[in-house]
Amino acid sequence: MTREYFASLEPRPDDPILGLVELYKNDPRDTKVNLGVGIYLDNEGRLPLMKAVGAAEQRLAQRGAPHGYIPMSGLPAYCAAIQKLVFGATNEAVLSGRIATIQSLGGTGALRLGAVFAHEYLGLTKAVVSNPTWGNHITLFEHAGLKVDRYPYLNKEKNGVDFEAMKACLEGLEAGTVVLLHACCHNPTGYDLNAEQWAEVTRIIQERDLLPFLDIAYQGFGSGLDDDAAAVRALCAAGVSFMVSSSCSKNFGLYGERAGGLHVVTPNADEAAVVTSIIKAIVRAEYSNPATHGAAIVNEVLNDEELYAVWEDEVTGMRTRIRSMRESLVAAGEAVGADLSFAVRQAGMFSFTGLNAEQMLALREKYGVYGVANGRICIAGLNTENVTYVAKAIAGVR
Repeated sequence: MTREYFASLEPRPDDPILGLVELYKNDPRDTKVNLGVGIYLDNEGRLPLMKAVGAAEQRLAQRGAPHGYIPMSGLPAYCAAIQKLVFGATNEAVLSGRIATIQSLGGTGALRLGAVFAHEYLGLTKAVVSNPTWGNHITLFEHAGLKVDRYPYLNKEKNGVDFEAMKACLEGLEAGTVVLLHACCHNPTGYDLNAEQWAEVTRIIQERDLLPFLDIAYQGFGSGLDDDAAAVRALCAAGVSFMVSSSCSKNFGLYGERAGGLHVVTPNADEAAVVTSIIKAIVRAEYSNPATHGAAIVNEVLNDEELYAVWEDEVTGMRTRIRSMRESLVAAGEAVGADLSFAVRQAGMFSFTGLNAEQMLALREKYGVYGVANGRICIAGLNTENVTYVAKAIAGVR
């Protein structure tokens, strides 16, 4: 008799964010607004193909390159380019070769590689993430074998970072704890640490011998490409050993191409070479080789002066539109007697509205405005046609 291997399995629930997509698609209302999934949309509600990306694709197509395997660590030129983008081309750590950069399957893949490296090769067992954070941070770390706790981050009453509580928690952590930090554009709150707070966090990290893991998924969407990487570069300058996951999904609009990178900052080039060899071994066991196309596009843009200028201007335009939508949401709220000023105190694609799960459900069912149950909405899903309606909807469920 054949064994029934799968009969006792129970289905897993849908991802709470990605599950909103199906609900939104099946909603017949013309006034519906999707502010759930973290994708940048233009003012017409479309996912844009960036001009620099389109031009790079055309160049690649004209060359007619074959589709062979690339190295386990990724396209070398791509790895060098994204390393310079994150750390700065003149950074001492870049010039000395003490950063190990490995191409990954998006930012998620970088987080996975870093978590496996920390647990299996560094022997670390604990990690902490902000409360709240992107939910997949917890899943990724737990699947890699790390025990995950949370450190305080959001002060709901004051609509900002609860930095004193955060500091107190970090100061009580065991040595060797992995600390997941959002380098900029905190997801889901939009509230970032300032320079003085980052300096305090750096001090605690050094005193407590913690391993920072910075997630920089939205570089360029906060204050600018260099400003958004300030925390990464400050940690580097302080001589801290740490990891960074970076993504090209948002700032290149390459969501489906899975282009990212894991960067491990070490004390010297020899250690960086060892780390690279180890993470290549992890890659071999996970998926053997990264994908070519997205990385080739990014490489083409970042290493061509003309395309880089076009791309940088496009990122500036995206950032400016997001900021404009924040300001428009506040103004539309004022027009209906609702204080939505929290929106302009936040940065990046997301806004933490302060609405609870019941209010977010009412927002969806009564108004067809889709956001995450924890109160997060995607500001990049707003446009000049729907922002007034959304402001009225938020006011209507408060």
